[in-house]
Amino acid sequence: PSPPHIPPPRHSRGISDDWPGYSLDLFTYPQHYYEDLDYVLIPHGIIVDRTECLAKGIMQDIGDNNIVVLCVLKGGYKFCADLVEHIKTLIRNSERSISVKVDFVRLKSYHNDQSTQDMQIIGGDDLSKLTGKDIIGTGRTMKALLNNIDKYKPKMIKVASLLVKRTSQPDGYRPDYYGFEIPNLFVVGYALDYNEHFRDLNHICVINDNGKGKYEV
Repeated sequence: PSPPHIPPPRHSRGISDDWPGYSLDLFTYPQHYYEDLDYVLIPHGIIVDRTECLAKGIMQDIGDNNIVVLCVLKGGYKFCADLVEHIKTLIRNSERSISVKVDFVRLKSYHNDQSTQDMQIIGGDDLSKLTGKDIIGTGRTMKALLNNIDKYKPKMIKVASLLVKRTSQPDGYRPDYYGFEIPNLFVVGYALDYNEHFRDLNHICVINDNGKGKYEV
């Protein structure tokens, strides 16, 4: 049976399951990946535009509160960096005085292209500093991290993710802000990796079987 319809939040864009993507011939990308990709799912320019829209939505909701951005490494670093830059630009062009601080954690849950049940939380400065703060989390895997953060009683937690995958799991996590809802595909690029490869790809692409086999561990 089809999963129940979940209305998207107000800052989202859906990509349908039958979307054929963009031909790789329309883009430049590293030559060492020429035989490893099926198509471009989301070009870099569209990613940048959506990230700016998300930053505007966040600033509308956050009020005059100072912000601590908790970036989930490694796949979230480019989205986080671009999002923070857009937020800082909006602050500079406003009359509000809001500080933005950034910290980093790493969540590891994938073996090759399969998500595992074991979640590791690595790094991060002293998370007790988050007590009473407004937190914006960015990343793909958030449930375990949110449970860990919540015990420090931050004033507010908002989660921003560039991508949300459509799955048949009714308990799938939905962030407060996301750029694109995509089919349940394994995608790479824009810092999203397959066994540490493809982070140097600017566009978000669908990896093919040849690429999976070449970089499998």
